[in-house]
Formats: sequence, structure tokens, C-alpha cells
Amino acid sequence: MTGAVRKREYEANKLAKRLRRQVGQAIGDFKLIEQGDRVMVCLSGGKDSYGLLDLLLALRDKAPVDFELVAVNLDQKQPGFPAQVLPAYLAGRGVPFRIVEQDTYSVVKRVLPEGKTYCSLCSRLRRGVLYRVAGELGATKIALGHHRDDVLATFFLNLFHGGQLKAMPAKLVSDDARHVVIRPLAYASEDDLRAYAELRQFPIIPCNLCGSQENLQRQAVREMLREWQRRHPGRIESIARALTEVRPSHLMDRALFDFVALKASGVAIAEELHEPLFAEG
Repeated sequence: MTGAVRKREYEANKLAKRLRRQVGQAIGDFKLIEQGDRVMVCLSGGKDSYGLLDLLLALRDKAPVDFELVAVNLDQKQPGFPAQVLPAYLAGRGVPFRIVEQDTYSVVKRVLPEGKTYCSLCSRLRRGVLYRVAGELGATKIALGHHRDDVLATFFLNLFHGGQLKAMPAKLVSDDARHVVIRPLAYASEDDLRAYAELRQFPIIPCNLCGSQENLQRQAVREMLREWQRRHPGRIESIARALTEVRPSHLMDRALFDFVALKASGVAIAEELHEPLFAEG
């Protein structure tokens, strides 16, 4: 074995271990998977959902709790969709699965004019179908393949365009209170998942519906984040960490902190001692 081959194997093992550790940490931090859970993994055919399923399969064998995995794909009837790819892959991995056929593609194309962003409507339609299927399968958790970069992009989209400090949580309850949605990849970077997909040689299926819309605001935010990371390495990690270190008393949401009742107590708080008296810049 040559030195170059050994180095590639070393890097591949390091990547796999890092992703498994990050997924395991997210599961532990947010109690994403519990004893006896039946986890429905939503598989789109993209690198992220393939990676999610693969990593959960690897962790299941060593997990301290027993849980089941079932993969579900929504065939949205996009033209040219290779319907045989996912069933063949899942059967080869020995993963129970269901393929749900529903023509949401035509609905989106009919309702929205050309050039409009499809993602919002497409997501709502998919979500409704997946929630229904989760009930039919008796799934206790619905696992989505959103990663750390998706979480940050959503945060900045809400900040810039929605006027809210809001992102994608690692765990949430659906609006109808019937389903728990989890994102085990919340700590994983897109670059790592892309490299992992190449390493594992997943049979990627591109999305031709939204993939053709190159001017999406989300894409613009992702490019902004990539540029920040290029110019200031470590900035993405810092922003992601900030989402886990929220200080309501240092924001301005009166529903989260009772500013009206706030009074001087005469007892110094260590954090307050280092607060600048005037804004800089």
C-alpha cells in the first residue's frame, strides 16, 4: 500500500468518525432518538439524506438504545426521475422502505409562474404527504437531512427577510402536535457530507425542480457564508455556536425577558462587568 493510499484511507476514516460523532452528539444533546423509536428517514436521493441514513445505520449497531429505521421517498413525478435507483439501493442495504408516489411536481408548476421560488410550496406539499405516511407507518420520529449550513442559511434568511431570529431547530413538534421532527445532521457541515457522499459513492438523484432556480435567496446566503468562511476561517463554527449560546437579556424580545420589571439589585453579575458602556464602530 502506497503512502498516498494510506493517507486517503486515514482521511476517509477521520471523516466518517467525525460525522458519526457529530450525529451522536446531536442525538444526545437534544434526545433525538429514544428507546423503542421507529424513525422514518426521509430520503430524497440527495447527498444529505443518503448520508443521514448511512450514519444512522452505523450508529444503530452501537447505540445504547434499540430503535428501528424505515426509509421513505416521495416520488414527486418530476420528469426523468429514475424511479428504480432508490428501491435498488435500499434493498441492497437491507433497509425497510416505502416509495410514495404523488404528483406534487405538476401542482407546483401549475400554481407558481415561471421564475418564482418553488421551494416554499414544494416543501409544504411534501411535508403534508410525509406526515400522513409517518402516521401510517407508526413512526415516532421523522428524520430530515438538514445540516449545519442549512440551519445557518435559514437563520440569515429569517434575519434579512423575515425580521425574526429564527432557524431550523434540531427537534420540533409539528403544527398539528402529532409528529416529532428531528435533524440529526444539525452539527454536520455540508462540505463533510459532500465528501462523505463521494467516499460512499451514493447514487445521487438531482432535483430538477428547484435545482434550475439559481437565483434563490437561499443560494445567495450560502454564497455569503462560503465567502465569510474563506476570508475568515472559523466564522461559520462561531456563528453555529452562537445559536446554542443565546442571551435573552441581551436582546430586545420582551416576551423572552422581563425588561419592565428589571431593577438594580446591588449584586454584580460577572457577565455584566465586561459589557461596554457605548456601542463600538
